[in-house]
Amino acid sequence: MRTRWRCVLAGAALVLLAGCSGNSADSARSAVAPAQRQEQGAAPKQGNAQATVPEPGATDRKLARSARLELTTPKTDDVVSRAKSIATGAGGYPGQESATDDSASLTLSVPAEKLDGVLDQLSGLGQVKRREISAQDVTAQVVDVDARLATQRASVERMRALLAKAQSVSEIASVESELTSRQATLESLERQQASLAGRVAMATVSLSVTRQEAAAPAESGGFLAGLSGGWDAFVVFCTGLVRVLGVLLPFAVAFGIPAGAVFWWLRRRKARPAE
Repeated sequence: MRTRWRCVLAGAALVLLAGCSGNSADSARSAVAPAQRQEQGAAPKQGNAQATVPEPGATDRKLARSARLELTTPKTDDVVSRAKSIATGAGGYPGQESATDDSASLTLSVPAEKLDGVLDQLSGLGQVKRREISAQDVTAQVVDVDARLATQRASVERMRALLAKAQSVSEIASVESELTSRQATLESLERQQASLAGRVAMATVSLSVTRQEAAAPAESGGFLAGLSGGWDAFVVFCTGLVRVLGVLLPFAVAFGIPAGAVFWWLRRRKARPAE
């Protein structure tokens, strides 16, 4: 009889434990499910926000501007230093820089609204070989990221509210896992928004500077120029003549003295019979 009651009590305990476990899991799923259904309901709204991109002229366009400038100058180091000062004075800053003996390249970031003025100042530092300005319209990207960011922030707030209401350990673990995933997505969208805002606010200038050799001064005409040219030619001739004499002098000494002695001896020999 006791054995039978023990079996009955053990079975009842197992049934109660199974019921509690099922209720906890159902509670955790029921806590996250409403938020997921709200996300699914918000997804079409997000799609509508992406689809309704403002037409040109409906709002301010978001343009990412950039420029490329190539200069030639006798002093590359001086131009690079002055270019940095121009960018800093306009509220920007210099970026990547590289230099060789004959050339240099520099990347500058300046406020987009001051790009044209900065280019005019940089063009005055040397002879312009190339000047280009380009603009990329990122309005659709900005609108899309802003809409997705608003939806994701609302989603994170809902998950935080569910976490505050969670009671069991399983509910807390399930909600925290979902909240962590949504916060990661939110941070990624915030970085995209900041990157787009930086591209719109600051323009990039790629500056290339090449060393230019100084041109030879032009020769002036007239009598004085001719006299100067004639004197230079005379000096060159005399220098060449002295050089030739210097080359021939050793040969004259080496061969001239023996030849003179032979000539003197032959002349004296012819003079003896006459005497």
